[in-house]
Amino acid sequence: MARRRFRSNQRHEPTTERSFQEYILSTPAPQTSRTEILRLVRGGEDTYLELKVKLSNSEKIAQEIVALANTGGGVIVFGVNDQMRVEGVDDPERVQEDLVRICREEVQPALVPYIDRIALDNGRRIVALDIETKRRPYRTRDGRFYLRIGAEKREASREEISALLDEARPLRYEAVPALGATIADIDEAHLWSYLREFEGGAFEEASVIGYPTSEVLERDLLLATSDGHEVVPTVAGLLLFGRDERVGDLVPRASVTATRFSGDSPQSAVIERVKVTGSLLSIYETLTRFVSRYCDLHEQRPRNLPETTIAADSPVPARANYHRGVVSEAIVNMLAHRDLALRDLPSRLHVFDHSLEFVNSRRSVGFSPVAQKAIRYGMPQRLNPQLASVLTSDAYGLKRSLRGLPALLRESKRFANRKAEIVSFNDEFRLRIYGV
Repeated sequence: MARRRFRSNQRHEPTTERSFQEYILSTPAPQTSRTEILRLVRGGEDTYLELKVKLSNSEKIAQEIVALANTGGGVIVFGVNDQMRVEGVDDPERVQEDLVRICREEVQPALVPYIDRIALDNGRRIVALDIETKRRPYRTRDGRFYLRIGAEKREASREEISALLDEARPLRYEAVPALGATIADIDEAHLWSYLREFEGGAFEEASVIGYPTSEVLERDLLLATSDGHEVVPTVAGLLLFGRDERVGDLVPRASVTATRFSGDSPQSAVIERVKVTGSLLSIYETLTRFVSRYCDLHEQRPRNLPETTIAADSPVPARANYHRGVVSEAIVNMLAHRDLALRDLPSRLHVFDHSLEFVNSRRSVGFSPVAQKAIRYGMPQRLNPQLASVLTSDAYGLKRSLRGLPALLRESKRFANRKAEIVSFNDEFRLRIYGV
């Protein structure tokens, strides 16, 4: 394969210029010899090698990079035509700068490129971009996935995109053993209350005879795992059924920051800010009380709503009105679909004068343009399927009158006469609902 030949460790002839990877990372980078690059070029284009005379269209170059990255990596050589004749590039430094920009801005997730500028004996210079893949799948800025088949690129089909996503999907953080946790950290009363809610009383007899909690979590709910010596709750198991004080100590990243602002933007003065920890049930109840402290919640829109005026002796304006079910479902969605693998980026609840905002951080694998639309129709990208399944179950104990984001959006518009806003980026998801 061209890529393997290109990245061979048997390199004896040094290049005349330092590679970009060595420059940016301040570490020695493999360098390409003139003999090796010429041997590579003579082999012609294949699945792992693309030849370009010059860099003229950054969008098409981004597509080529994405195609090679999704196919396993490869090389793009600039300054060589389709007949494998070396023409050179006029300004290799400018080509390098453009490639760095494309890899950073036009490819998602961003790539740190390996770039070699190679001077040949005839004075001509060529630029070689080596693409190594570590975070597949890659896509262009407009959300398109590409693959390389032979010497050609093409847009990936839905089935191929699904296969790429499945191949790249790491171990879910919710299924990781909670470091430092033991079965003693589980709130057994809540756990057995959940189990008894299921039709048929499947767990009633087991509870009577003292069925061990560890076996329930590990074998029946798949919310615990054995390390060879003892059964340890997973992150999902601890978040769902853990004792509040222990959850806060063992999984601090699962906290939620709730803030009341004295205006309608995060730039407004902060009236109150709290960090909420504990089991998901406890966080849900605490966040609901926090919203109720500053807003009025209704089962349906009252016929005569009071006007929102600012009291003369208070920094907090009159209370805004919201549909109770909309607020509850927004909190549940925030807790169920957040990226627990991220450190130091808790979920956020913002209470403004006339709106509520729910914010979750996501990794760069976040949302494609298609997914941004799909979530409006009840097709979310679930990072935590186990956690979400239990949390949204009636048996868990949350008081929910609505089910799913479409119902939330519909009822929010009906109550406030204004559409809720959804903004999704590669690294963040925001839902804003409006009050009256």
